[in-house]
Amino acid sequence: MTAQTGSNPLQGSYDVIVVGGGNAALCAALSAQENGARVLVLEAAPYEERGGNSHFTGGAFRFAYRGVDDLISVSPSVAEADLANIDFGSYSEEQFLDDMFELTEYRTDPELCELLVRSSLETARWISRQGVKLEPGLGRQAYKIDGKFKFFGGLALHIWGGGPELLGALYATAEKRGVPVVYDTPVLDLVHEDGRVVGVVARAAGKHVRLHAGAVVMACGGFESNPEMRARYLGPGWDAAKVRGTRFNMGDGLMMALRLGAQPHGNWSGCHSVAWDVNAPAYGDLTIGDQFQKHNYPYGIVVNARGDRFVDEGANFHSHTYAKYGGEIMKQPGMFAWQVFDDKVTHLLRSEYRIRRTTKAVADTLEDLAQKLTGVDPEGFLRTVRAFNAACPADVPFNPNVRDGKRTTGLDIDKSNWAQPLDTGPFHAYHVTTGVTFTFGGLKVTEHAEVVDRYGGTVPGLYAAGEMVGGLFYQNYASGTGLMSGATFGRFAGAHAARFATGSTERAA
Repeated sequence: MTAQTGSNPLQGSYDVIVVGGGNAALCAALSAQENGARVLVLEAAPYEERGGNSHFTGGAFRFAYRGVDDLISVSPSVAEADLANIDFGSYSEEQFLDDMFELTEYRTDPELCELLVRSSLETARWISRQGVKLEPGLGRQAYKIDGKFKFFGGLALHIWGGGPELLGALYATAEKRGVPVVYDTPVLDLVHEDGRVVGVVARAAGKHVRLHAGAVVMACGGFESNPEMRARYLGPGWDAAKVRGTRFNMGDGLMMALRLGAQPHGNWSGCHSVAWDVNAPAYGDLTIGDQFQKHNYPYGIVVNARGDRFVDEGANFHSHTYAKYGGEIMKQPGMFAWQVFDDKVTHLLRSEYRIRRTTKAVADTLEDLAQKLTGVDPEGFLRTVRAFNAACPADVPFNPNVRDGKRTTGLDIDKSNWAQPLDTGPFHAYHVTTGVTFTFGGLKVTEHAEVVDRYGGTVPGLYAAGEMVGGLFYQNYASGTGLMSGATFGRFAGAHAARFATGSTERAA
């Protein structure tokens, strides 16, 4: 645990208790402390597994920016980059909003979505002030063409070092500011008296303890780690899915709030799920992080056990499709697929394709590869590849930095962009299944991150952030929005919880 020397944090008195230990929780704790509150953080995981799903993120951080000056205001080191050979472009608030509405089929909560987008640049600046380092996502969201990097998809900056460094920075800042964190201490229930939340019941060292607070921020994740809840809400078969991240997000925080009368909100039958190595463990491996993911499918084809393609691999940049295509793999026979590439694009494949713990097949010919794709009908696969190759245009140039319009015609499922024939060996294939990242269903919150009750009022003293905020995402997701949402609503929740608990009339956030 982190606390003042010689003190027991569980015997102290606090204005705000934050439940959870990831990005959203730590942002809430730091924001509450900035706003004058005495804060305690309770993390269910042991120290070695702290941080929830944030530990497993690659660090994409989506925010609106007008140009390089805005990026420098977030990360001054950008000014030291070779700007003459980097085209950062811009990503306006309007583009961010358009992406959110398009990807969620116009179901995103408009008020929460606009709050997220309009606040995103300031949140990026704020999190930088908390000690988090951001850097250009070269090689992840930009490829070099004719000697110049060009960014696509609105993700100019990433968290340096991904999830581990994000957490390291936030925990270091919490410790520096004297915010105690207690590990191995799951919260079991909320304490509700006289119409407001006044604390929590937690388990510490095998004993139940009741802790008082003026306000509680719930930031302890969704229900993605709970196979029973996945089957109940996401549907049959989802209990068999692998989990990309922590084993501790069991949905308990959501259930506590719902028992207290909180209003459920958002897409409870939807989740963020991706192509994940078929032999990855049931839950995330801290030593591997996010490297079991396989996101470069737009530059190849994806086939199922019949050898058939089943998605438009080139519908958009991977950052706009990867979070729903994992769910498409769940619908296939055997709940698996193979991603297939030829040698023309192997230099574009990200580092996740090169780790030692990768399930892959390599062959010099398509015929030999067909025999190596475990579980796949070889003849079906060869028919699919031949038809695909014949449908690829020869007169449209391939460009990985833009939606290049190099599309097939005449197939049952056409590939909309980046459609190059697979005709150059050696051929590489990667065996994937579904990896669940987080669930979309959550609680309804106000613009101040107050939890709304079933009848449209609020639950006084209760706030939510991170995965527990429902309504932002439906069936799909834009890469980097989760970290931004966690930081934004964590910042709001902490500030307004501090204001509520201390009776401050000053502007909270």
